[in-house]
Amino acid sequence: MSVTESEKAKIIAEYARNEGDTGSSEVQVAILTTRITNLTEHLKIHRKDQATTRGLLALVASRRKHLRFLRRKNFDRYQKLVSKLNLRH
Repeated sequence: MSVTESEKAKIIAEYARNEGDTGSSEVQVAILTTRITNLTEHLKIHRKDQATTRGLLALVASRRKHLRFLRRKNFDRYQKLVSKLNLRH
């Protein structure tokens, strides 16, 4: 369910703004989106898993906060990220 190190490295390489960038909003949102997708697939099978549901809601809230920050600080980067990740906004 979690993101493996190799998957995380690929995501960081794709969304990093410069070399060694692991903390930018784009990278964090991309990693959160991958984790949300994985948990959503898990919950399709295990519908009554309340702990996972609670964790999923926390991840969605965190992603929403990061996206709100990015939208406020740099709208162009926000639009590129949302279209690249295929998110609704």
